[in-house]
Amino acid sequence: MSNYPSEPEFEQAVNEISSTLAPFLAKHPEYERALEVAKIPERVIQFRVTWEADDGSVRVNRGYRVQFNSALGPYKGGLRLHPSVMIQFRVTWEADDGSVRVNRGYRVQFNSALGPYKGGLRLHPSVNLSILKFLGFEQTFKNALTGLMMGGGKGGSDFDPKGKSDSEIRRFCYGGSDFDPKGKSDSEIRRFCYAFMAELSRHIGSDTDVPAGDIGVGGREVAYLYGAYKKIRNESTGVLTGKGATWGGSFIRPEATGYGLIYYVEHMLAKAPTPSSFKDAKVLISGSGNVAQYAALKVLELGGNVLTLSDSKGALVAVDGKGFTAEDIAAIAQIKLNRAYLTDFVATAEKGRFEYHEGKRPWTLVESADIALPSATQNEVSGEEAKALLASGVKFVAEGSNMGCTQEAIDVFEAAREADNWVWYAPGKASNCGGVAVSGLEMAQNSQRLTWSSEEVDGKLKEIMTNCFNACYETGKEYGTSQSLPSLVVGANISGFIKVANAMRDHGDWW
Repeated sequence: MSNYPSEPEFEQAVNEISSTLAPFLAKHPEYERALEVAKIPERVIQFRVTWEADDGSVRVNRGYRVQFNSALGPYKGGLRLHPSVMIQFRVTWEADDGSVRVNRGYRVQFNSALGPYKGGLRLHPSVNLSILKFLGFEQTFKNALTGLMMGGGKGGSDFDPKGKSDSEIRRFCYGGSDFDPKGKSDSEIRRFCYAFMAELSRHIGSDTDVPAGDIGVGGREVAYLYGAYKKIRNESTGVLTGKGATWGGSFIRPEATGYGLIYYVEHMLAKAPTPSSFKDAKVLISGSGNVAQYAALKVLELGGNVLTLSDSKGALVAVDGKGFTAEDIAAIAQIKLNRAYLTDFVATAEKGRFEYHEGKRPWTLVESADIALPSATQNEVSGEEAKALLASGVKFVAEGSNMGCTQEAIDVFEAAREADNWVWYAPGKASNCGGVAVSGLEMAQNSQRLTWSSEEVDGKLKEIMTNCFNACYETGKEYGTSQSLPSLVVGANISGFIKVANAMRDHGDWW
């Protein structure tokens, strides 16, 4: 499996892909060699990030970038098969108090069969190579499902930007990482970004590896990273996506993952044994970041009711029967922009409308629901929580987060689908590929020096999500083992794998 010790997240991702490829490999055993090759990253970049905190102390974090596969185009994906290359480096930066801080930086370049490495950058203290390799592995197949020419990669640091000053973040980014943004000032985050990019810039480029944002890396951090790259390389290229719309970014990029998730689920609803829509549907959403916010807004636009959101401290449940409003989502977005928690929203909301459950996730807190959209982080739905969702009447589960469900939860959903031809689960590599799809569209706009309207980008996003669903649905039918609804897990994994494997064979990576 893995040549590296203690990589549970990566091994979980590989096992999930490998197990669902069985019906395809039974018909085409020659592709077993392709799977063995694809599981090894092309490149993993790990580096030290030393930066200065606002108090002047020196801080140290790790930085990472996983470049998994570029057979279909540049590596593309948030900063997360085995990577082609793993790059690990040190990031040294200055805190606001003048002290020197050090973090680790990483970039895993997993697969370039379909194009330049593409994947996001994650800044969070939990970042390690196992998580980034799992994310780069998933990113490879997700990018393939978009139909765009992008390989798979992921990166980041154990640096946490929350609570950091602008100058600290800037100093770090000039250098994902295990940097923790919590508690850092804006100046500290800025310094970290400069320190981070000082090393990462040697390994990325618009035709080589195109990082994006991820957990802990929003518009502010992308801006600092891009500014650092321009200063270091003296280039204005599309080397990062998620940029501001006025300086090379794409319209609706912040909305894309959440919108795309809902567009995908619309097809699930329409193809169900009893076709339906979001109108009057009761929807459970976890998370409260961009994905959750824009998924919630699109659900409301389509006439549905959003009953839950959550953050790292607990779950927020609407108990008045009306659910969240667009005004509620706007207020929560402002709170998240200030890097605060949902408890701040509860303190200002109308009394009696919401209940906050500290330390809880939404899945066991609502008695009746129709649709569940895990949109926070990996492994956020356990096997027992999956059973609770089914008991509450949930018929559709689609991941807005990457690998949001544990394997035990997926087994529960898939068993229910096989048993009664009704419960339907969509894996994140398919249902949440809207974000990287619009990142790919941003790359296309950058290369042409053009800017498309919001309506044009949204139209292309809808088309990509339609094509993605159809590929998963038809491939699931072709390789399914029962007469029930086709498995979208099998469909997504086999469809993405075939595209990557064929490109790798054409390039001479296996034979």
